[in-house]
Amino acid sequence: MPGDGPARRPRGPRRPLLTARDAHDALLSVVPTALALWISGQVVAGVEYASPAWLLAASALLLLGDVLVRPVLGPLVQVAGPAATVALGVAVQLLVLHTALTALPGLELRSLGALGQVYLVTGLVAVVARWLVGVNDSSWVVRDLLRRRPRAAAGAAPGLLVVQVDGLSLPLLRFGVHAGTLPTIARWLRTGSHRATGWRAPLPSTTPASQAGLLHGTTGDVPAFRWWDPELQRVLVANRPADAAVIEERLVRAARAAGREGLLAHDGASIGNVFSGEAAHAHLVVSTSRGGGSGRPYLRYVLRPFGLARSLVLTAGEVVKELYQGWQQRVRRVEPRIRRRGWYVLLRALTNALLRDLNVALVAEQLAAGRPVVFVDFLDYDEVAHHAGAARAESLDALAGVDRVLGTLAAVAASSPRDYRVVVVSDHGQAQGPTFAQVAGRTVQDLVADLVQREHPGVPSRVASARGEEGRGRVDVLVRDLAPAGHAPRASRRSEPRVDEAAGPDAVVVVTAGCTALLSVPDAPGGRLELGELAGRWPALVPGLLAAPGVGFVAGHGRAGPVVLGPAGEHDLLTGRVRGGDPLAPFGPRAAGEVLRVMRMSTAPALLVHSAVDERTGEVHAFEEQVAHHGGLGGEQNEAVLVHPADWVVDEDLLDTSVPGERLLVGADTVHRQLVRWMRAEGVLPAAEPPAPSRREGRAEGPGIDRAGAERAGAEGAGR
Repeated sequence: MPGDGPARRPRGPRRPLLTARDAHDALLSVVPTALALWISGQVVAGVEYASPAWLLAASALLLLGDVLVRPVLGPLVQVAGPAATVALGVAVQLLVLHTALTALPGLELRSLGALGQVYLVTGLVAVVARWLVGVNDSSWVVRDLLRRRPRAAAGAAPGLLVVQVDGLSLPLLRFGVHAGTLPTIARWLRTGSHRATGWRAPLPSTTPASQAGLLHGTTGDVPAFRWWDPELQRVLVANRPADAAVIEERLVRAARAAGREGLLAHDGASIGNVFSGEAAHAHLVVSTSRGGGSGRPYLRYVLRPFGLARSLVLTAGEVVKELYQGWQQRVRRVEPRIRRRGWYVLLRALTNALLRDLNVALVAEQLAAGRPVVFVDFLDYDEVAHHAGAARAESLDALAGVDRVLGTLAAVAASSPRDYRVVVVSDHGQAQGPTFAQVAGRTVQDLVADLVQREHPGVPSRVASARGEEGRGRVDVLVRDLAPAGHAPRASRRSEPRVDEAAGPDAVVVVTAGCTALLSVPDAPGGRLELGELAGRWPALVPGLLAAPGVGFVAGHGRAGPVVLGPAGEHDLLTGRVRGGDPLAPFGPRAAGEVLRVMRMSTAPALLVHSAVDERTGEVHAFEEQVAHHGGLGGEQNEAVLVHPADWVVDEDLLDTSVPGERLLVGADTVHRQLVRWMRAEGVLPAAEPPAPSRREGRAEGPGIDRAGAERAGAEGAGR
């Protein structure tokens, strides 16, 4: 059944052209469409029918037309761009609808204006009707997509589907299993087909760093979501297509130097990610977006009957839901909260409806084509959680939507030409708390500007605002792909406030990423000054930052190496010597090593400012306008999750045991190595070298959440 844990199953002969289940689903599709046509006939002037039976016939004709036109349009859209494909798809839907309303003797259509009204009304009503009768539109698309394809013979090469649930932590996964928010994952764990293992997303716990590790096997010199780049002398932002391309080029070079290759390098597919993983088939990927290209991947999405209308209705519904839920938070005085207005309202609607549906269609295409590895990122939950809160009702609703998608994709994988195994991974978790501006009364950019100008009044500091949305990059890519080839649409040319121009002497660049703020000095070598030199230029800067409410520590460069300063002490990262109170104590035993790693990067800032952890509530403060956030240390942002087949066991030599009582995967690059080992052992990837030993065992008994990981998560949470 859809949603059951995808396990190994015997392969049979070619699937029949039409199964009983297909006929059942087709009937359930025809009846709601006929109902929608009947309602259209009541509200749209210019449409008449002799009897309801003709509406059923028209619905069947619509279904038949959808099946017949796809083979004809396939070769055409291969050379047409995505924009032309979308336009052509809508035109064909209107043509088929016009034929259905004029070719049958019992129906009459009096004008083209009435045709457009019928299309919109029928699409709206069909969506509601299908929801009421329980038809999963995505599942019907899946069966229609795979019905004509032969099932693989026994011994066919296996495949792997990796679904990234952006922002999902291990504690929240456990809660979702118990609360019924994640029924698909819960079923996999309870039946023993899968096991959930926690892994640590170290500083910086952000999507670009984690996807760099997962897809390319190295996190490189990625210190945050955005940073001042000393080589390019400008700010790099990971969700800007041009910047993501620069970052990926560096990642590929670093991986090659380490003897690694992208996770998807062998004819894999990358869908909706920041980076490509060297995939030959990349769609809605930020780093490879060039505009134009083939429209074939979009064909099935735009041609399914009223599919685009469904997505648009759901998108509009998300706008209404967001406005209502934001109002509810204000009325109920939920704290912490932020203003949920402006661009975010549309962004949430697009990521939770249109982009989600498009991702499902694109993944289905790639699985049906038999790609060895498919990696897709769903950022629905992460985007909503930033503005609503990590475990608020609307965030859990978005998470439940992703779980439903998992059920659909499991059905695709079970019916595809390969024997696909399914892995679910997150890139980080989420911390939560009032923002720094709510605690300190002003933004960190304003604070830094004030501290700098105390010594140099009248000299403006270059401050780069960092309030852009993580999901906005995916929307920009969609807009860019739908534009004519060679044309850069205005949306994709947008940028956050830039500091690319010469900043001038005694200037400071401040960029924020979750609960971290990175301060660089453009006129200094590498953008960095030692703490003593900083004190000489701006004596009030570091003391003023440490005295601000909501600041936990400031990491800088001493003469002998990186040092962490706190309000009541300091921690030498090279020697481990602590004077006074240890500023890293609230952040756990791994914090020192992770801060040291970031401060040794070639892209490291002059100062790394990290917000505080509230000892009373465990809350962490974001330097951005986000209720739930990530990018640093503290809370649950470092507790990522890996849901994998239960007979795939994590290799002992990859487990980090440097902290007493802990044995876990640390870093996305380590998860990459484990995935590669599993794929080589399964035959998904060629064994270019003898694969590392990977123990195998039978399926686990009972719920598959890793008990050691769960106990660790509980112990760490209690200690915060």
